Amino acid sequence: MIKNLTIVSLGFSSGLPYILIFSTLGVWLADIGIDLTLIGFFAWIVLTYSLKFLWAPLVDNFSIPYLNKYGFRKSWILFSQSMIIICLVLLSLIDPLKSISLFAFVAFLVAFSGSIQDIAIDAFRIEVAEISQQGNLAASYQFGYRAAILISSSFALIFASEYGWSPTYQLMALLMFIGVTGVLICPEQTNPSLKKLTLSKSFFEPLNDFISRFGLYFASFLLLIVCTYRLTDIVMGPMASPFYLDKGYTLKEIGYVVKVVAVLASILGFFLGGILVKKKGVKFTLIIGALLVLMTNLSFSIVALYEKDIALLGLVVGADSLAAGVVGTANITFLTSLVSKQYTAVQYALLTSFMMLPGKLLSGFSGVLASFFKAQYGSEYGWMAFFIFTSFLTIPCLLLLLYYLKRKSDND
Repeated sequence: MIKNLTIVSLGFSSGLPYILIFSTLGVWLADIGIDLTLIGFFAWIVLTYSLKFLWAPLVDNFSIPYLNKYGFRKSWILFSQSMIIICLVLLSLIDPLKSISLFAFVAFLVAFSGSIQDIAIDAFRIEVAEISQQGNLAASYQFGYRAAILISSSFALIFASEYGWSPTYQLMALLMFIGVTGVLICPEQTNPSLKKLTLSKSFFEPLNDFISRFGLYFASFLLLIVCTYRLTDIVMGPMASPFYLDKGYTLKEIGYVVKVVAVLASILGFFLGGILVKKKGVKFTLIIGALLVLMTNLSFSIVALYEKDIALLGLVVGADSLAAGVVGTANITFLTSLVSKQYTAVQYALLTSFMMLPGKLLSGFSGVLASFFKAQYGSEYGWMAFFIFTSFLTIPCLLLLLYYLKRKSDND
C-alpha cells in the first residue's frame, strides 16, 4: 500500500512540471498574444526529457551529498524536486512579454530538473518491486501522472482566469511538495543487481546488454516501435490549448470541461489499460492504444469544423483522455519489460529518450504547421488539416505493431 501511494505521488510530481512546461505554458503565451510559431518552438524546451539518457549515467553513478541519507535514488528525486519548486517560483515572477529569453531559460531549467527527476523515479519504481507487480505500479504511476495533468492544465486554467498566471505557477510550485512527501514515506529498495559503471562505459554496456538480449535486428525493431508510438499526441500536444482559445473557448470553459470529463475518462483509461495488459498482454494493448489515439485525434478535426460547442469538446477531450490513459499504462509496462535490472536508470532513460525524441523534434514545428495550414485553408479547415496530418503519424507504428503481433503468433 505504501509503495502504491508513493508511486502515485511520484507520478504526480513527474507529470506536474512536464505539463506546466509542455502544455500550460503554451496557453499562458497564447493568452497574452504570443505568436503560434514561437509557442511551437517552446516545445523544444522539453527536449531535455528526450535527451535524459545523456545524464542518466550520473544518476546511476553518484548520489547527492547530504540528501543521500534518505537513499541513493531518493537523493536525486529530492534534489530535482527542490530545483523544480525554486524555478517554478522564479518563472512566476517573470513577464514573458518583457523578458521572453529569460522566461524561456527558466522554463528550460524546470524541464531539465524534471528530466533528472524522471530518471530517478523510473529507476526507483523499477527497483522497488518485481516485474509481476510492475503493471499495478504502472497504473498507480499513471493515476498520479493523470491527476497532475488535470491539476496543471484544467485547474491551472481556472485558477489563472481568476487570479492570474503568476499566482497559478506559485501554487503549482507548492503542490510539488506532494511528491516530496511521497518519496519520504517509502523505504528505498536496494538493487543488488545494479552494476556500477565508469562513466565511459555507462552508455556502451547498457546498450550492448540490450542488443545482446534481443539481437541486433529485433532490438532495432523494438526501438522503431518505441520511437514511433507516441508521435501523434506529442506533435499535436502544444497546439491543443491554442486551438481551444482560437475556437473561442475561455480559460474557465477549457478548465471545467477538462476537469469534469477528462478525470473520469483518464481514470477509466489507465485502469482499462492495466486490465488489458493483464488479460490480453502488452502487445495487444499497445495496438488498441494506437488505434484509440488515431481515432481520437481525428475527432479533433471534427471539432475544428463546428462552432463553439462545449458538449462536443467534452466528448472529444474525454475520448482523448481515455486513449491517453490506455496508451500510458501499456507503454510504461512495455518499456519496463525491456529493461534489465542491471542498468535500470540508463536503459529506461535510453528507451524513453527514443520514445520522445522524434516527436519532440517535430512538435517544435507544430506551430509552423498549424500556421501553414491556417494560411492555406483558413482557420476551420486549417485546423482540420493539422489534426488529420498529426493523426496519420500513428500509421507507421500501427504497421510495426501488427507485424510484431504476427511475428509473435508465428513463433508460438
